[in-house]
Amino acid sequence: MRMVVLAVLMLAFAGGIGAFAQNTTTCKAQAAEKKLAGAALNSFMKKCQTDAQKACDTSAADKRLAGAAKTSFTKKCVTDAVGG
Repeated sequence: MRMVVLAVLMLAFAGGIGAFAQNTTTCKAQAAEKKLAGAALNSFMKKCQTDAQKACDTSAADKRLAGAAKTSFTKKCVTDAVGG
């Protein structure tokens, strides 16, 4: 019984992460909103992309993806988050 409850909670949490990632603005949109340029833009974009990569890797792990499915999912997830 406890395993079922834990599994349901994990799925709900993983779904929440995906919904959160989809509802946030992209890195490019955030940079434009902040009117960043030059070194500040480069630094912000690098950190934002790194954060997106970590979040997407976590999401892929939560979905138990592996191999080509994981690679494809992660690539699309990061691209969507960065705004490219």
